[in-house]
Order: sequence, then structure tokens, then C-alpha cells
Amino acid sequence: MIFNNLLNFINNSYIFSKKKIRSLYLSSNIYNRKIIPSVLGSLEYHPSPNLLDSLIKYDKKKINIENYSLNEIWDNKDLKEKDYKNLNSFFWLFSLDLRSSKKATQNVILQWIEKNHRYNSKSWEVDIVAKRIIAWTSNSRLTYEDSSANYKNKFNGVIKKQINHLINEIQQSEWVDDKMIGCAAVILTGLTYHDKEGYLKTGLSLLKKLVKFSFDNDGFPKSRSIRQLCFYLKYFILIREWFKESQSEIPDFINENIYYLGQAYAFSWQNNKVDLLFNGNNESKNIDFDHYLKKLGYSFKNQSNELGGYAVLNSKKTSLLMDIGSSPDKKFSSNYQAGALSFEIISNRKKLICNSGYFQNHNHQLNELSKSSAIHSTLILDDRSSCKFNRTKNKSSKISHGLKILKKNIVFEKNYWKINASHDGYLKQYGVIHEREIEFYPEQIKFVGHDKIISKNSIKNLKFEIRFHLESNIKIMKTKDNKSILIDLDGEGWKFNSDNNMNIDNGLYFGKKDSFADNQNIVISGMTNDENQTIKWEITKL
Repeated sequence: MIFNNLLNFINNSYIFSKKKIRSLYLSSNIYNRKIIPSVLGSLEYHPSPNLLDSLIKYDKKKINIENYSLNEIWDNKDLKEKDYKNLNSFFWLFSLDLRSSKKATQNVILQWIEKNHRYNSKSWEVDIVAKRIIAWTSNSRLTYEDSSANYKNKFNGVIKKQINHLINEIQQSEWVDDKMIGCAAVILTGLTYHDKEGYLKTGLSLLKKLVKFSFDNDGFPKSRSIRQLCFYLKYFILIREWFKESQSEIPDFINENIYYLGQAYAFSWQNNKVDLLFNGNNESKNIDFDHYLKKLGYSFKNQSNELGGYAVLNSKKTSLLMDIGSSPDKKFSSNYQAGALSFEIISNRKKLICNSGYFQNHNHQLNELSKSSAIHSTLILDDRSSCKFNRTKNKSSKISHGLKILKKNIVFEKNYWKINASHDGYLKQYGVIHEREIEFYPEQIKFVGHDKIISKNSIKNLKFEIRFHLESNIKIMKTKDNKSILIDLDGEGWKFNSDNNMNIDNGLYFGKKDSFADNQNIVISGMTNDENQTIKWEITKL
């Protein structure tokens, strides 16, 4: 124990010292001279700002820059971190009315350049730099057109200086999403300055490495995050549209990754148009993204029943969805939730059984809570989750002990559906395997579940709970004989049955981003014993 603590202390001290030395280097004159571009060039391709419609949250009412006092904006030291990042990323440029003053806009950028032309740890973070470059070049009608030669030289110089910094730092970034934005910015700079052998070649090379690192063999993110899947698809399409608009040849691997990501997007969203609340996902605005895809001529189809560790069985009116994937590797687990074998049921595009979503703010205590098995519609043993998480230095948490799926089987026939799988998340600590089987009988509109607690070491007297979460607007009540629970799904009547101890419990729903609401869940509870146990339950439409 003492030896392990000593090793951790030495390792943490080494990492701290290494970061400190690197920080000093990045702030030095040596590094500043290194990233100064030798050739300034000029902006040749002017990308359309509306190509970022899938990524930018626009205000319906455009603002005019003359209505705001921006002369001292860069001297404000009291900004919150989020506001500071939003300000310095310049994505607010997309909300400006194009009739705004070019002179006023360019003056704001010039002020920023004068105060931030050298690296500093706050305004030169990878994601902020990348977004700033994308915003400046995509809004060139305001930021670049009709400006003086002196301004253009400063503008072009600081763009390339930041890109040189990005190329050095992308590999150092801890966040994969930031690497994606960084690659997009480098590629865009190569296109806008017609630097195909320099920035463009480098950006594409970095993007290929990112794909190899982050995607599985089916083109699904190794994080198993549906939200991240959509994020990647949006950026790949954006990059492709930049190539297309600039009349440059589109690399084959860009088209290939859009194909696979599009297949996954159709599988996880377009086939049922309802957000699946697995592994960091929230209620989205994917309908807007669908309109964007249609406008640009993209169409994706996928009739698979399994992808990315998820099983999805669909008919015209009913969907059964289940997480049958192993937990991701630690480095991809920052948004993973301990929801192995959790499931959701959709009836007429309304959630009958759901998971409770994810609270994204890493600084909030609800972030840690929303990772637990209890927030998913699955089994919880001894009040412990199926995976364990550790906090990292950036306040997010990653898996310390994951799980493996031991077996899985999917049957999808006209009159019979079945998903069966098991995992070892409780095996090491308790000697228990959880196996779940859910059957659906379409003619009877009935779901039958069997949750098996398979004991390998004869461990007894462990508390278990199986939770079935409901969205906040759903009404439920127990029948007088305590043998059934009735569910009112917006006018649809359903009945939940089990011979085991059943109760209704209060909970929290995190399906809407960065917010929570009260909800209710059905709980089957009991104690394990030295024999294998099977807990049966049924959900039938009335």
C-alpha cells in the first residue's frame, strides 16, 4: 500500500513537472518565434457561414455590432470561464447581421490581436483557437473584406500563427472532440489559403490518425456515445462541404467516414426519431440536423439490428432498444454511464420505458450521480453500479473497472422478438453474472423480461433492485391488490406485472441537457441467495 502510494506520488509529480516545463516553453520567445509564419499569403476561398448551420445555435433575431460597446471587451477580467471561452472563440460572429459595420467588426478583431498575438494558456486552448479560426474565416465578409493591407497582414499572420500552434498541440489535447475541431480548422486554413501541400495535407493526416484512434471497425465512436457520433458526423459533413464549395477534390476517406457515420446516425436516430438515452446522450435537436442534411442532399439508411454495442428492433409502432455492449476503454469513457443491459421501449414514438439521461456539467455533483446504474433501467446489486469510476484532474470521471459482455443473442421475426445478453460487471466483487432476456410478442403487444442473477461463488444476502424509469410526464399507479402497476402513456394504457416485490419510487430525469426534473420509476427489489435467481416481469398494453 505504501509502495503504491509512493509510486502514485512520483508519477503525479513527474506529470506536474512535465506540464509546468511545457507551459514555460509555450510562453517563451523561442516558441513564439517558432510559430510565426514565414509566408503570410491571403484569403483566397471565402467559406459560406451557413455551412455551419448544424453546429451553431443561431438567434432568430440577428444582432448589429454597432449596438454593443466593445472597445474595452478584452480588458474584462471578471468573465466566467464559459463566457470567456464563448467570447474568445468568436462563434458569436455567426449571430451578427451581415449589415453590421465591417470596420467595427474588424476593429474588435484587431484589438484581440494586439492583446493576444502571443500564446497564453487561456485564449489559446486547442478548442478555442480552432473555433476562432473557423469563425474568422467563415465570416470573412465582415472580418476580412474591404480592409486595409496592414489589417490583412495582421489577420493572415495571426491565423497562420494559431494554426502552427494547433498543429503542435492537437496531439497533446486530452479531449477527442477538441482534436476533431482542431483538424477541421487546419483543413479549412489549407483550403482558404490554397496551401494544399502544407496545412491541408497536415490537417488530413491528423484527421486520419484521429479516425484510426477514435473509431471502431464499423465506423462507430469507440466511446459508444451517440452524442459524439452526431458531433463527428456534423464535422465530417462540414469538412466535405468546404472541399466541395472551394472546388477542391474531396478525399475518399472523408466520403467513407461520412457513409459509416451516416449509417450509425440512421440506426440510432432516423429510424425512430426518438433520442436514445444511453451513454451520455440527451434529448437533441436532431430534427434541425435532418433538415440541414436534406438541404445539402444527404440521405442515410440502415436496417441493421445491432451496431456500436446497441440492439435496436423496430416496427411501425414499437421499438425495443438495449445496451448490449462492453464498457469502452478508459480513455474513451468520460461520458460513459454504467448502464449495461439497460433498455428502452418506444410506443408510437413515445417512451414507455426510458433511461434517465446524463448531466453533462463535470463540476456538478449530479454528473457523478447520472453515471450510476440506478439512473438506467437495469439491475443494481448491493447499491453498487456495474462499473467503477475515478475522478480525473479535469474533474471528469473515467472508468477504473469496466465490464465485458459475455454473450448476446438477437431474434427479430414478424411475431417474435428477443434480445438476450449477459455481463460480468458484478463478477469480480460479488461473484455474480447478470443476464437479461427481453421478449416481445407483437400480436399480444406484450413484453416479457427475465433478469437472471447467476451466482458463481455462492454469495448470498445481497440486496438487488431492478429499475424501470419513466419520463416526467408519465402517470403511474399501483392497483388495489398490489399485483400490478398501471401506466398512462399519453392516453395509452399499459400494465406492469411481476410476482416479486414491486414499488413505485421517485427519481430524477436528466434527459434535457444540463437540467433535471422529477420522475418516477418502478422498482423490483429483493435479496440474493446461494442459488441462481430469475426475476420475471411483464409489460402489456391494455
